[in-house]
Amino acid sequence: MAVRKNIVTDAASRQKYVQGTLALKAQFTGVTTSTLGIPGPNRQVSTWDRFVAWHSAVMGVAHSRPIFLPWHRMMLRTLEQLMQQALNDPNFGLPYWDWAADGQLSNAAQLSAPVWSNNCMGTASSAPGPYTLVAFPIRLASNNAGMLVQVNRPLQRTRGAGVQGMPNPSLPKKASTAAALATLPYDAAPWNRNSTGFRNRVEGWNPPNDLHNLVHIWVGGDMLPASSPNDPVFYLNHCNEDRIWEAWMVRNGRNYLPTSTTPGGPAGQRLNDPLASPFGPSVTSAQVLNISSAYTYDTLTV
Repeated sequence: MAVRKNIVTDAASRQKYVQGTLALKAQFTGVTTSTLGIPGPNRQVSTWDRFVAWHSAVMGVAHSRPIFLPWHRMMLRTLEQLMQQALNDPNFGLPYWDWAADGQLSNAAQLSAPVWSNNCMGTASSAPGPYTLVAFPIRLASNNAGMLVQVNRPLQRTRGAGVQGMPNPSLPKKASTAAALATLPYDAAPWNRNSTGFRNRVEGWNPPNDLHNLVHIWVGGDMLPASSPNDPVFYLNHCNEDRIWEAWMVRNGRNYLPTSTTPGGPAGQRLNDPLASPFGPSVTSAQVLNISSAYTYDTLTV
C-alpha cells in the first residue's frame, strides 16, 4: 500500500516523484488536442498534460464548492496510480509539501527552503532544476480569457512575488492549519465562497487567500491559472490539502455535506453524486471519504 511522505524529508519519495513527473510528461497514449477540443494544430497530448486539460475543464465545478476536496482526492489518486505504473512501483505514494512548516520561516528564508533545491522542485523562475524546457515543456496553458490554448515554453514561477493587491505574501502558517482543523461543519449553505465550514476555510476563501489559495498565489506563475497542474508543485500542495482533510476527518468523523437529503444541496455536489473522470469510472464523494485501503500518510500532524 502507498504511504505518502514529506517530499523534503524523504529522499526516495522525492526522487521517484521527479522521475514520475518526467515519465508522464513524455508519455503519449493517442489523445490529441483535437480530441480535447483545444484549438490550433492537432498534436498529441501527454498523460501529464491531460491532467491540465481535465482540471481546466472542471474549474467552475470542482472549486469554491463542496466537492473541492473529494474531486481533488480523486485526481490525486488517479495520478498516483498512473505514476505507479510508469515507475513499476505499486507502493509509490505521491509526496506532500508541508508548506505550513516553511510558512514559519521568514519571507526571505521561504525562498531558499529545501523544497526549492535543484534535486527537488528547483530554484529558478523558469526551467527549474529537472524541469527544463527540453524535459518538461509547457504545452497547454490558460490564456488571458481563461481558455486553454497551445503553447511551447518553460515552466514559470514567481515565488513570493504575490499578485496585485497582495504583494510579497508569506506561505500559510501552522496557526492557520490548526484553525482549519477546529472548523465545523464540513460545509454549509450557500455552498460557495461565502460558506462557513471546513471546506471553505481549507480552500482559502474564509479568511480570504489562506491555505490552499495562498500557496497558489505564493508560487505564482503557472500555479495561478486553471492550468495550474502544469507545475509539479500543484500536486504537492493538494497532497498536503488532502492530508489536512484526512486529519480533520480523523478528528471530527468522516462527515460530508451536503448529503443526498440536505435541503438545497446543489446537484453535482451532494454526497452520492458522481465525480466524472476521463481516466476511468466515476466515483462519488461517499466513496472517497475513507481511503485507508489505498494509501496513508506518514503523519497527520499538521
